[in-house]
Amino acid sequence: MENQNLHLLLFLLGIAFLTWRRYNRQVSASVLHKVPGPPRTSFWTGNLPEYLSRHGSEFQRHVALDYGPVSKIHGRMGRVIPYIADPKALHTILIKEEHIFQETDGFITSNMLMFGPGLLGTVGDMHRRQRKLLNPAFSTAHMRHMLPIFYQIVYKLRDAISAQLANGAEEVDMLNWMGRTALELVGQGGLGYSFDPLVEVTENEYGNALKNLFPNMQELFVLREFITRISTLGPAWVRRQIVDMIPHKNVQNLKSIVDTMSQQSQSIYNAKKAAISEGDEALLQQIGEGKDIMSLLMRANAATSDTDRLPEYELVSQMSTLVLAATDTTSNSLTRILEILAGRPDAQEKLRQEILDASAADGLSYDELDQLPFLDSVCRETLRLNPPLVLIFRQAMQDTVVPLSEPIVGTDGSMISELPIPKGTEVIAGILGCNASKALWGEDALEWKPERWLSPLPSAVTKNTIPGVYSNLMTFIGGKRSCIGFKFSEMEIKVVLSVLLTHFRFHLTDKPIEWNVAAVRYPTVGKTSDIPQLPLRVELLKS
Repeated sequence: MENQNLHLLLFLLGIAFLTWRRYNRQVSASVLHKVPGPPRTSFWTGNLPEYLSRHGSEFQRHVALDYGPVSKIHGRMGRVIPYIADPKALHTILIKEEHIFQETDGFITSNMLMFGPGLLGTVGDMHRRQRKLLNPAFSTAHMRHMLPIFYQIVYKLRDAISAQLANGAEEVDMLNWMGRTALELVGQGGLGYSFDPLVEVTENEYGNALKNLFPNMQELFVLREFITRISTLGPAWVRRQIVDMIPHKNVQNLKSIVDTMSQQSQSIYNAKKAAISEGDEALLQQIGEGKDIMSLLMRANAATSDTDRLPEYELVSQMSTLVLAATDTTSNSLTRILEILAGRPDAQEKLRQEILDASAADGLSYDELDQLPFLDSVCRETLRLNPPLVLIFRQAMQDTVVPLSEPIVGTDGSMISELPIPKGTEVIAGILGCNASKALWGEDALEWKPERWLSPLPSAVTKNTIPGVYSNLMTFIGGKRSCIGFKFSEMEIKVVLSVLLTHFRFHLTDKPIEWNVAAVRYPTVGKTSDIPQLPLRVELLKS
């Protein structure tokens, strides 16, 4: 009898708990439904088709900037996806409760399938071990050692563009040159390998694969859940056969791109492994003289404890991940800066003069480049308004509550000072929304004004705990999954600008440039072209 009563009591308690949890999630969801945002266009797909469309830039800006620090879009089947640009809430999501707000299953799975278990495809302890080994290679001290490599590459770029202008000013696809240069910079500085001689206008298989990766991935976003399901179906050869049978152009293009990257990474790794086994003399004969990131990583990995040592397949995965993360982000940001300067000849001339006044015959040192105030301001301001990634998705692993810096007004007029987030809810961490917030940066927040960095920043920026790793900005994200290579990227950009601006003048053409939505934004001429490019008219400066 007592056992029956105990079982009945446990049963009733279980029902009560499930009822309470369901009610609590309904209350949480009701609060999220009160968050302002655009109306959904469909119950089945919500706002996702227009939000994630290649031509969705204006709609994304509308969500990020026109509804305040917290807004929402609708996902599939009526789900609410909060868009969060509030600094306190971002700090909670990316740092304080990073263990709750994880990368989405689709993000981890797709990166694991494409690049293997590198930094973008791992979580938890595996991610921590990888990052611990990689951190020293991205330190300021190591950046100083890499600067001569950067200059050698950029001087080749300078000479190649000069040769293209032998008969006078010409229209030049600067995205192509910036992509090739960024690939060579990460190739030599990251892998100790040369992908591209940078001597003429030529095709590069690896570079073309990278350039087309994000556009193809963007077209496949709606198939993300299907691709996630494939990852659970048996061994790798079974998954490969399934992918081979999918009659979708972008799926097959993506497969070819991944194959190219994987084969190249394995080949580079094998050569580097052989050189390391032969000793320091063999490494000194390689490109980068063993100072590249992968050489450092492989030697550090061999010297670390058994518990922290990475297996070979993880090291190979880091190579593809490193090249992917460092190429399009840097090249597209450089291209964007050149486009802006071409449209602002006053700023271009001011920056050119600052660099010329400081220039040395063999290039500026790391510290000299880092201390040029207007160069630094141009980089920060462009990365503020035009971050390569304008948003990231996170998914709540358990029920939680996210506090806000300031209450927002709900659609029913109620004041919302915190957001209950049910388990399984996807949230968008709004990089652009925080970077361009008028509440933080002032009424001129949407204007490109590098001079703002030459004065003290607004108190609203400095008093709020913006969790980004770079200059009170969310551009390189924050927390344990922040961009590990942001100093590498920043120094690449500054070296390229310091050389190009002292040899060339850039002008806009009359061609319309469209910046397209993808994991990393990319430009095309007009809205209908599928070819990533950005032409500028370039003239050689007189000595």
